[in-house]
Amino acid sequence: MKLSIIIPVYNEAATVAKIIQTVKKQPLSQITKEIIVVDDGSTDGTTKIVKSISGIKKVFLIKNKGKGAALRAGLKQVTGQYVLIQDADLEYSPADIQLLLDPVINQKAEVVYGSRFLGPHRNMLFWHLLGNKFLSLVTNLFYNTTISDMEVGYKLIPAKLFKNLILKENRFGFEPEITSKILKQGIRIYEVPISYSGREFNEGKKITWVDGLRAFFLLCKNRLV
Repeated sequence: MKLSIIIPVYNEAATVAKIIQTVKKQPLSQITKEIIVVDDGSTDGTTKIVKSISGIKKVFLIKNKGKGAALRAGLKQVTGQYVLIQDADLEYSPADIQLLLDPVINQKAEVVYGSRFLGPHRNMLFWHLLGNKFLSLVTNLFYNTTISDMEVGYKLIPAKLFKNLILKENRFGFEPEITSKILKQGIRIYEVPISYSGREFNEGKKITWVDGLRAFFLLCKNRLV
């Protein structure tokens, strides 16, 4: 199986080289991989760093459009059967990629999410924790599932399914949008515990309470449409 790993990047000059090299070196059983880095209009030197790294596919967006837009741009370059989303900020460890792949390899699942709440993690900010728990609860109520971490950034999705979903959200609304649309197709999401080392705002964390409100709106909207 070939795995396409999309890394959306925006102003991550401090971590982008390390995450790309770590993903490149990560051994994966029964898997070949391609790495697609999408620079989402960075202004801090990230673009220069990405251009200097060989052995990867590169997409450069002129203006910052958001994570969802960057992922859609990267999806156009995908040639693998599966797509994994890898954030560039080191919150998620590439050592856990194999954990997401194993249920697919063993034919136990079609879509696999990591869960920050099932594995070892650095405690996140209280309001982020509360927001994540609330949005996961709303997801479970609306779509009759028992997912523990809807907002997680580590998602493994079949490329064909990913490309067939009509995704429109440009920012972090991508997470509830893709989850609700997968669940509406009757696909059960398989969760595996992953490690998590969350950042603080002064370390570059970008998601805010506004994104949480948008996520709630999208969960409601996609349930009714």
